[in-house]
Amino acid sequence: MRPVGTAPPAPEPPSADGTSPGIGRIPVLDVRPVVQHGHRSAKAVTGEAFEVSAIVFREGHDAVAANAVLYDPDGRPGPWTPMRELTPGSDRWGATVTPGAPGRWTYTVEAWSDPVTTWRHHARIKIPAGMDTDLVLEEGARLYERAITGVPKGKGLRPVLRAAVTALRDETRPPMSRLAAALTPEVDKVLARYPLRELVTAAEPRPLLVERERALYGAWYEFFPRSEGTPAQPHGTFRTAAKRLDGIAAMGFDVVYLPPIHPIGTTFRKGPNNTLSAGREDVGVPWAIGSPEGGHDAIHPQLGTLEDFDAFVTRAAELGMEIALDFALQCSPTTPGWRSTRSGSTTAPTGPSRTRRTRRRSTRTSTRSPSTATWTA
Repeated sequence: MRPVGTAPPAPEPPSADGTSPGIGRIPVLDVRPVVQHGHRSAKAVTGEAFEVSAIVFREGHDAVAANAVLYDPDGRPGPWTPMRELTPGSDRWGATVTPGAPGRWTYTVEAWSDPVTTWRHHARIKIPAGMDTDLVLEEGARLYERAITGVPKGKGLRPVLRAAVTALRDETRPPMSRLAAALTPEVDKVLARYPLRELVTAAEPRPLLVERERALYGAWYEFFPRSEGTPAQPHGTFRTAAKRLDGIAAMGFDVVYLPPIHPIGTTFRKGPNNTLSAGREDVGVPWAIGSPEGGHDAIHPQLGTLEDFDAFVTRAAELGMEIALDFALQCSPTTPGWRSTRSGSTTAPTGPSRTRRTRRRSTRTSTRSPSTATWTA
């Protein structure tokens, strides 16, 4: 037994979880949630409650307890959350936690021996039976004295435990009355917040990626700005497309998703309905990125300027919506700085009915995939 007033014991080594060779006095195993044995982060969004659980047990009959701890992106631990045994006899403990701001968090499970709960179990049996009454009550008084050292000063909580210690040692009162004074709801509340912990064993921290709420759910509207043209100017612009945003917001959408807005390649440009021969007025497929007018860092000139795009984004924000851009790596051979490479390329088989020219087109078209084209600045 540790003398009253000394420092709390240091945590035991982490329990084995597939990466740690050792195991603590009180094992903490199979911590969940876990993705690829902890090599990848579990995910949540700000304010989302989720359950942390683990297998916790020990030898003998002494009581054990556990708690979950969240660490914010700066590594600061938050208030730990008490865990409970999810199913009696299963040794799986769990608690519901809620992360705060977005960022890369971590979480762990701490298990520990609970001497106060162990003593209370014995006292409720022995005191009514008149067995070792004075010894049992003195043991309780000493445990409560140790617990007092872990309660912060100046919050008015220490006197609650001191009164319980005094009652446990008051030989003028009946034993059952002395025990009852140590089991009041006020005492329970203090010990639940500041328990006396022994043999603390912590599991290896697990990664947790916390994102904003929109990462969990949202209604997306796929929008082609070039479709919002006028009779005088059939090809739409960001300015004409912005007039459609009010209607999209009225339908309850959160995100407006745009296909690539970059200049479109001219080589092997496709026509209507995905045909392989395009007319002079056909604008092509937005995903075939790159022409002499620019590549992935430019805006298609028929859509407008960067200032027009900024105005489009601003209007969407005013309506409570966000803009999502398609991040497409493929490019057309007309992209500035484009060069071909055969490393890691894949091609589809060509049927016998196709002509040699068609096969050549099939191969060249495949060079628009990220694996067969390299973008250079």
